[in-house]
Amino acid sequence: MTDEHDALVRHLRSNPNDQSISERIARLETSIPADLNQDAPLLKGVWDLRWSSSSQPWLRQAPWLENLQALDPERNKGCNLLRLRGPLGGIGAVSVQAELNLISSKRIEVKFCRGGWLGPSRPGQRQVKLMRNVQQNFPAWLDITVLSQELRICRGNAGTIFALLRRNDLLTEELLD
Repeated sequence: MTDEHDALVRHLRSNPNDQSISERIARLETSIPADLNQDAPLLKGVWDLRWSSSSQPWLRQAPWLENLQALDPERNKGCNLLRLRGPLGGIGAVSVQAELNLISSKRIEVKFCRGGWLGPSRPGQRQVKLMRNVQQNFPAWLDITVLSQELRICRGNAGTIFALLRRNDLLTEELLD
């Protein structure tokens, strides 16, 4: 990857509120644009939201909150998961499951289907899941603009820009139903 890519990854890890991130993202989108026709396998994994242009608290990076996204495009499945960081993270999480469809070299259609609360996992017991079907009233999609082994930048249907870093310590299968 490029020096600009590596610098953005470092900033997202160490200082996700740096004012230069928006400009860095714009430069990367121009210099190393994603092409899902060849890079789609890189989508699979668990991604940690490190920066967002949104003003919504659940769509922003916070030091006390894990805002994760699990993607498995081969199985057309995805999941957004919010949970507390640290030892309290095991008490539960909010999860929204989605069906994913690759519809162009940049765009993934997202159909949210189930959402709710996931309770703690205990050895030898089933995890408590309070999930219900979601009625999505609007078309949702993500344009993947930059994609590498460790960095994903995307733009949502509402115009929000997201920068996520891969989490190699978490398994996609553990977060998807």
